[in-house]
Amino acid sequence: MAYKKRLSKVLAASGIASRRACEKLIFNKKVRLNGKIVFLPQTLVDPKEDEIFVKNQLLPSEEKKVYYILNKPKGYVCSNKREGKKRLVIDLFAKEKQRLFTVGRLDKDTTGLLIVTNDGHFANRVIHPSKNIKKEYLVKTAEEISDSMLKELIKGTKIEGNWICPYKVKKLRYNVFKIVVKEGKKREVRLLTQNAKLTPLSLKRIRIGALQLEGLELGQYREMKPTERALFS
Repeated sequence: MAYKKRLSKVLAASGIASRRACEKLIFNKKVRLNGKIVFLPQTLVDPKEDEIFVKNQLLPSEEKKVYYILNKPKGYVCSNKREGKKRLVIDLFAKEKQRLFTVGRLDKDTTGLLIVTNDGHFANRVIHPSKNIKKEYLVKTAEEISDSMLKELIKGTKIEGNWICPYKVKKLRYNVFKIVVKEGKKREVRLLTQNAKLTPLSLKRIRIGALQLEGLELGQYREMKPTERALFS
């Protein structure tokens, strides 16, 4: 018996668009299954046996799954949506053929460890709150970090209506500290730093779970090793 998958999942796996965008294509009557327009994203199909057309073009084969580690440089946005002259992280992967996206986000001015892939299931394993994966950042500030400022960092602050505390904070030098967080709130580290009356000069993510940023210059990337992917299984 053939193993069948949801139509929206098959479309997304082919690399034509995100899962949500593929569902819109179906709702907008742009997808034909064996010659007939299909209306439900959850329709079960066998991509090896069924003939699937999207906008009158035969659906390409499922993309090979790829996984990269990037040392993100400053000034690049974690988005696939082009707005004006903004530079996107995926611009750094121009020579790669797959439709890639970032796993989670770093803000425009934050550098460091970022995972880039075309595997939505893998991405969800990394970023889902239930996984409780910790992220570690290196922060350099304009001011010397006093004991009172360090206590404010550890105490946390209110973000998006919730009180957020870092998992761990350690002062390294007079104006440099490491911070480990697990909430994943937008601009969390920057807001924690500013709440402690510190001005962040640079933020760099150096770890996601047990995955370390090592051996890559800014803007460089490499394929993840199978042992590194297994850290998130």
